[in-house]
Amino acid sequence: MITLGVVVWLAGWLLNVWLAARATTGWRRLLPALVFGATVLALWEIAVRAFAISPVLLPAPSAIWARLVASGPVLRADVMQTVVKGALSGYAIGCGAAILTGILADRVPFLRRGLLPVGTFASALPIVGLAPIMVMWFGFDWQSKAAVVVFMVFFPMLVNTVQGLASADPMQRDLMRTYAAGYWQTLWKLRLPAAAPFLFNGLKICTTLALIGAIVAEFFGSPTLGMGFRISTEVGRLALDMVWAEIAVAALVGSAFYGAVALVERWVTFWHPSQRR
Repeated sequence: MITLGVVVWLAGWLLNVWLAARATTGWRRLLPALVFGATVLALWEIAVRAFAISPVLLPAPSAIWARLVASGPVLRADVMQTVVKGALSGYAIGCGAAILTGILADRVPFLRRGLLPVGTFASALPIVGLAPIMVMWFGFDWQSKAAVVVFMVFFPMLVNTVQGLASADPMQRDLMRTYAAGYWQTLWKLRLPAAAPFLFNGLKICTTLALIGAIVAEFFGSPTLGMGFRISTEVGRLALDMVWAEIAVAALVGSAFYGAVALVERWVTFWHPSQRR
């Protein structure tokens, strides 16, 4: 088994080196990452079997896949509860409110000077202390998880919005003034397009924060479904294959969420130098 593991590692390494030198455009850029992931899973499977690792400590990828297939309806219900109801709703509310607040703070300087230090303080608050409070305020259902997500994504998105609105070139602003453009015309025609890379950077950061916040919040009270609820419950039952199945689903959903925002960014900000390849 150990020899097989060495052979798999060398084969994956050589194939990745070959692909990395050639797969530089389009979907082919994903091939090195896919090969690397497949190699890690193969080595994981081999190591579990070679060293007879207990499933309680580390289940094999084959056992996790079997649990994924067998628990499809449960996993779908958990994703609906945690991702769709908790994470996505909190993400939309929090990021939307942060963008609007950022525009207001840009318009009112004293608000900007007051909000950003508060945002730094609020970002340092631990989610494990915030989540029980939100459960007490909003109940055990998805509303309390959405509230935690709103709190987690609001200030990172606000900071990116304010910085993005301030990034417009001063000469371009002067040019808009010579055209007698008002604040809202300048905002719509110049400053929001200039802020688009900052806005999408904040949106991408908040995708991971939203999912983490919704899952962790479920550890402190939820109905009898949800990814965080399932993880905490199955850990207590030592059903680590189910825990890893939930982790795998969360990773896939989080990657898809991030990728969707990145695709929208590429479509919207095609003119920006970072999107030119």
